[in-house]
Amino acid sequence: MKTIKELCKEIKGIYNIDGRDNTEITGISADSRKIEKGFLFVCIAGVHVDGATFAGQAVEKGAVAVLTNKHLDLPLEITQITVPDIHAALEDIVPYFYDYPGKKMRMIGVTGTNGKTTTSHIIAHILREAGYHVGVIGTIHALIDDKELEIHNTTPDVVELQALLALMCAEGMDYVVMEVSSHALALNRVAGIEYDTAVFTNLTQDHLDFHKSFENYVAAKAKLFSGLTAEPPVKKNKTAVINIDDPHADEILKATSCKVLTYGVEKDADLKGSNLQVGLKSSSFDVVGPFVSVSLHMHITGLFNVYNTLAAIGAAHAEGVDTDVIDKAVQTFYSVPGRFELVEAGQDFAIVVDYSHTPDSLEKALTTARAMKPNRIITVFGCGGDRDRTKRPIMGGIAAQYADIPIVTSDNPRSEDPEFIISEVEGGVRAALKEGQRHEVIVDRRQAIYKAIEIAEPGDIVLIAGKGHETYQILKDGTIHFDDREVARDAVRELKER
Repeated sequence: MKTIKELCKEIKGIYNIDGRDNTEITGISADSRKIEKGFLFVCIAGVHVDGATFAGQAVEKGAVAVLTNKHLDLPLEITQITVPDIHAALEDIVPYFYDYPGKKMRMIGVTGTNGKTTTSHIIAHILREAGYHVGVIGTIHALIDDKELEIHNTTPDVVELQALLALMCAEGMDYVVMEVSSHALALNRVAGIEYDTAVFTNLTQDHLDFHKSFENYVAAKAKLFSGLTAEPPVKKNKTAVINIDDPHADEILKATSCKVLTYGVEKDADLKGSNLQVGLKSSSFDVVGPFVSVSLHMHITGLFNVYNTLAAIGAAHAEGVDTDVIDKAVQTFYSVPGRFELVEAGQDFAIVVDYSHTPDSLEKALTTARAMKPNRIITVFGCGGDRDRTKRPIMGGIAAQYADIPIVTSDNPRSEDPEFIISEVEGGVRAALKEGQRHEVIVDRRQAIYKAIEIAEPGDIVLIAGKGHETYQILKDGTIHFDDREVARDAVRELKER
């Protein structure tokens, strides 16, 4: 616990304390529903709701102080800390409140447009095989060893993240492997964390609705690497692990001033994949370089997973894991849910569910499927609402180019009209259709999946793209349960019964 006075001393900017400053704070939250006795309530103004309107409710639940940017009408015994910038104050206060857990554990950050989840899980698998206790924070979930926790953002806000790291530290984690999103870097949600190894997977167009330009997007990703040597480090041995084949690798390298390990398939690298053999359910390749030479057989497939594996090997080497342990560990890794995940229901064709929701990731999923030499590729895909509109026709064009039968459907339309989103996607499909090529537009995602499986023939691949591991669909009037894998199995079963 820390007193209000102790917390406020950490604020680098202007602040004012109205009330007792010797009160001890037992917790911090911006969610009034999570407030307990002795908590500091943070009044964050969101897009739709101002947190200050819930300050009274927070006080009723036991809050003894509030952090706000304006004086509120609250009981006199409630201390009010007023600051001009609440987010900046939180970046100073919260890591200190939790005693900087991100400086006590080894922290591995993985950033890039695609591949973060699989790469993070392979790294964690290797570290566990090496005997370490490992926490994971990412898109799908958070893990404390094998205990799963629900998570709502790829990288949570600074309050939630520091609380999670403190829990991991208390549970004895040696390492935390984190997916670090561009949003988190731009908004400094990772304040107070000292990263030790940073991994760069790739960069393609994404999140331009937030970053406004690709240059801003690149700059946000590069912050993870420039931060490796910022401030006097508490821990030693800093390494950047970089995909040298990516066109933007040089921009990441320019931001890096520590030891670098490169990986790739096309260019010379410290870890180079060669002799690639990519099959339907497995892959094999050699890893060669100045300090490694090994042949691997993996239970995951696809060229992108070769890159993900190389990245994970690089991170493990950076952290001093024995080469023999790394080699054995990667060969016992199985797929991450929703990442080119094979769905088996006794059908005589392949069904793959993949999280590909960007132009680059969709192209990679489709080219991976094509490399397996199917008779045809039938792909079901869409684009999310309230997100970057510019990628919709691009993804439509990619689907028409690489799939034999593209089926356009809804993804998570959110507040937008699904038919409007689909019309923008279909514009790209029509522009890229080859003569005589068939395509379908089915707004209802369940019906679209059923249609794809109904028309599939032996030797085909049905790729269901966009939602991957998600078990929900976000509609204008609410969120419903929806799992592409469940729907695909149901479709196969029902079609067999006809």
